[in-house]
Amino acid sequence: MREDQKGVVAMITACTIWGLSPLYYAQLAHVPPLEILCYRSLWSLAFFALILGVQGRLSEVRTALENPRQVAVIFIGAAMIAGNWFGFIYAISNGQGIEASLGYYIFPLVAVVIGKLVFAEKLRPAQWVAIGIAAFGVAVLTFGLGVAPWIALWLAGTFGAYGMIKKQLPLGPVVSVTCEVLLLAPLAVAWIMLKGTGVNIDGTTHALLALSGPLTASPLILFSFAARRVRMSTVGLVQYLNPTLQFACAAIVMGEVVTQWHALAFPIIWGALVIYTVSLWRQDRAAAKASSKVVMSGTA
Repeated sequence: MREDQKGVVAMITACTIWGLSPLYYAQLAHVPPLEILCYRSLWSLAFFALILGVQGRLSEVRTALENPRQVAVIFIGAAMIAGNWFGFIYAISNGQGIEASLGYYIFPLVAVVIGKLVFAEKLRPAQWVAIGIAAFGVAVLTFGLGVAPWIALWLAGTFGAYGMIKKQLPLGPVVSVTCEVLLLAPLAVAWIMLKGTGVNIDGTTHALLALSGPLTASPLILFSFAARRVRMSTVGLVQYLNPTLQFACAAIVMGEVVTQWHALAFPIIWGALVIYTVSLWRQDRAAAKASSKVVMSGTA
């Protein structure tokens, strides 16, 4: 199997794990969301530390935390990803998995807006059209339901902000996330100790909470593996498998109601994503052709 094929398999596997995660968190609906977040942070820290320990890379975490300014940036990133995790856990615990899936559908377009506003990245006309159509879809859903899809907007916003912060960190994904959960760990321990356990957690629930560590780490590692081996247009396209599976889990397995307004707004947003993805694919192909010409001229 070629390296690019391995990358595609890894990407599909990562997005499948993320996409089916609502089924996992639904089994923990009896545990308060903030408590799940605390355990997720601690078990993720344990799992990431194990991985880096086996690789002999724990010293990289210490080095990353020696710079006070970098620690501040990492902490802000930790706050963003913690907010994102909490929003998703809260949505699943409260039967709002469909809205959570919407957040990850519109995230790529939020990321494009952040790229334009923060990093002055140029947008193609088709990408502006995609953003406008997606905004219209959200407006339709807001009008129909009588309330903005705040959970979706929160998930897309916090994940977009998280990506913006990560872009400024010269750290690999495993090391940076380990630093993040390490900074979150004292807060998680303090909350568990001060508040106590909100429910009577049995052995099965503890085992499920412990599983949150590898469930958090494994898709991130697979995603990182894939991102180095496949084109970004492929990454962007396959990434939609995640919210699609989330939507299917919520609507088909967990029995959430798909209203007529969902049935109207979601296709509008999907149409925006098609326009965006095609534009990204063309942009990636043009860049690949330009790079190929440079290489050929250099070897002539």
